[in-house]
Amino acid sequence: MTAGAPSRPRTFVGHGGILLAADMWGEASSPPLVLLHGGGQTRHAWDRAGPRLATLGWRVIAPDLRGHGTSEWSADGDYDLGLFAGDVRALVAELGDRPLLVGASLGGLSSLLAAGEAPRAAVRGLVLVDVAHRPDPCGVRRILEFMRCRPDGFAGVEDAAAAVSAYLPRRTRPDDPERLRNNLRRRGDRWFWHWDPRILDSFEGRIDPPGRAERLLDAAHHADVPILLVRGGLSDVVREDIAEEFCDRVPHARYVDVADAGHMVAGDRNEPFIDALVPFLEGLE
Repeated sequence: MTAGAPSRPRTFVGHGGILLAADMWGEASSPPLVLLHGGGQTRHAWDRAGPRLATLGWRVIAPDLRGHGTSEWSADGDYDLGLFAGDVRALVAELGDRPLLVGASLGGLSSLLAAGEAPRAAVRGLVLVDVAHRPDPCGVRRILEFMRCRPDGFAGVEDAAAAVSAYLPRRTRPDDPERLRNNLRRRGDRWFWHWDPRILDSFEGRIDPPGRAERLLDAAHHADVPILLVRGGLSDVVREDIAEEFCDRVPHARYVDVADAGHMVAGDRNEPFIDALVPFLEGLE
């Protein structure tokens, strides 16, 4: 299995019968590892991490969350966090064999609730990628501003690539902006991000609602599995003090920084991200 091995498509049934599209890498006999992307992303956020983790002996599954990519959208436009957690529970049950969950941002929150709130999903461990019990509101507002900024779409893929470069100035602009095409869909002569715009309605006013931090900490305690928080060293969403507070409150959690990475850790620094995972993965064997 090489780092460039192609993925295999798979469909899962989420909460309420919603269909979730996924890519898979690795051998069917290998232990499962689920990669869950952040809000406003798609499964293609893991296009480099997925095959690399497969070379380390995992069967890797990267789904599109509901309302994202080619997974189905909520018919009523409801994207409550509990629905995402329900999808993770359904996926874990369908996979069996106690998968490891690796969730970035929204994917991490969904994983934490799925594993720590009843009915608890049977997992072997959790990796939270730049997400904890509470965020820095400034960083979250910056994400939401980017998601809102082009409601009229883009003239083409190059236009979308320029918007991403402006948002992530530290990241090297890809030589081939066509890679972004997987995160876009065309309507008429315009290109739009490949997620349901109604998701923003669910995010508005819920950056750090009362009671959520304690809810997430309670879920972390009840998950009762090893937890690794992988923080972007330059993150404006999870500050160092937030990561330390999470680990102080959750005895079976620890955290590691990935230097020179922002909130989208795997996208910014994929190989250092994998390196940060390896000791944790080895401890689960």
